[in-house]
Amino acid sequence: MSTTSHTKKTANPGPLGLLGFGMTTVLLNLHNAGIIELSIVIVAMGFALGGAAQIIAGVTELHIGNTFGGTAFTAYGFFWWSLCLIWINPFKSVINAADETSMGFYLLLWGVFTLFMFFGTLAHNRITQVVFLSLAVLFFLLAVGDLTENHELKIIAGYVGIFCGLSALYSAVGQIVNGEFNKSIFPL
Repeated sequence: MSTTSHTKKTANPGPLGLLGFGMTTVLLNLHNAGIIELSIVIVAMGFALGGAAQIIAGVTELHIGNTFGGTAFTAYGFFWWSLCLIWINPFKSVINAADETSMGFYLLLWGVFTLFMFFGTLAHNRITQVVFLSLAVLFFLLAVGDLTENHELKIIAGYVGIFCGLSALYSAVGQIVNGEFNKSIFPL
């Protein structure tokens, strides 16, 4: 009788989180850049792919011992859920809608968190550094745009966000393709 050894391969949850982040970030920033209107399309994508997919990826990253990936994906997944709640405001009968000042501080805090996370990327590949640095710039531009009520700054932020989201999509596809072929086809 022959015995066959089966080793369980652990999947990389990173591409799922990056896909959720990247696609949702591009879609929202098409709105920020003034190209499309804010609609249920963005809210649904934010809840499902930006939120749920990143949270799943984050919890999986934590399970396999990746503190950086787990913290990033889980936190940004909940960012999307909180942003969707802000837009929908299911509590409008008891609490005011967000104003530009409160949104400015909300985005500023996310910018500070992202800047600290960027420092962690200095131990990672170049594309991860690009994603986090462009995301920090995006949050700071949006925060200053809201705090100063500068609409043009928010449009500029939209284009930075499109770049950031496309960078994350590139990273997701690169990790998937490079993993499938077991070699570097997409430089990361």
